[in-house]
Parts: sequence; C-alpha cells; structure tokens
Amino acid sequence: MVDLDWCKRQDKGIKLIEPNNNLAEEYLKNAEETLAVLKEVDGKSNIWTATMKYYFEYFCFYSILMKLGIKCEIHDCTIEFCRLLESLEILPENSSEILEKDKVLRIDNQYYLKNKKIIIDYEKLSELFLQTKEIINKMTLSKIQRVRDII
Repeated sequence: MVDLDWCKRQDKGIKLIEPNNNLAEEYLKNAEETLAVLKEVDGKSNIWTATMKYYFEYFCFYSILMKLGIKCEIHDCTIEFCRLLESLEILPENSSEILEKDKVLRIDNQYYLKNKKIIIDYEKLSELFLQTKEIINKMTLSKIQRVRDII
C-alpha cells in the first residue's frame, strides 16, 4: 500500500488539473464499452475477463477523478485516492478494496498466467456504473473544492 503524500511527490502520481466534465463522461463511456465487451469474453478467457473487469472498475473511479480535476497515472495511487474518497463519503465503503483485489487478480492472470477463474456479478457491476454516474451528477463545486483542498 502507498500513501497519498508519496503519490503527490511522484511525477505521474496525484496531480491537480482542471476539473473536466467531458473527460469524466468519456471515462464513463469507456467503462460502459468495457462492460459490454466483458460480457462477450466472460467464460472464454480468464486473462481478459480479469483485465476487463478491473478496467471497467478503474474507468468508473477514474471518471470521478476527472470530475474532481485529479490526474493520476499510478494505479496504486488511484486506489489510495479512492480510500480518501471513501473517508469523505464520496465513494461507497470497500470501493478501494474491490479495486485493489481485482487489480491483483488481473496481474495474476495477465502477467503470472495463473488462469484464476473470475466470477462476474453483472448486477453489482451495473450498480457501480449507475452509482458512478450519480456521484458525478451530484458533485457540487463546493465538494470538488473540498477534495482539491486536501490535495
């Protein structure tokens, strides 16, 4: 596990950028597209199922970062930032744990060829997508500024 201070010091770590509604929407579209493709490969390839499930979740959370004007190219730092958003009650509890667990599964299957079976709960993934849209739509300027002030 990394910490936010370390992430802020890294070149590709957590950085403030302008909040960007268009990029937030594009990441949501990428998540939706990834979910559709995931349904096509589910049961056919554990490598791609693990990879797509993780990136679906990652795109959802990253869309919130774009809405907040937070850029982060280090996945562990994005996960750590999700912990902060949980503590601020912006993200549901356990969001970071789910993302972290699925990152490990992706790495195990993609890089270490462990071929672990991935169980997909499409109802939960659809809920995550809808929750993400709701979070973005209800994000106020004051909430955005509150998070940016922490960074």
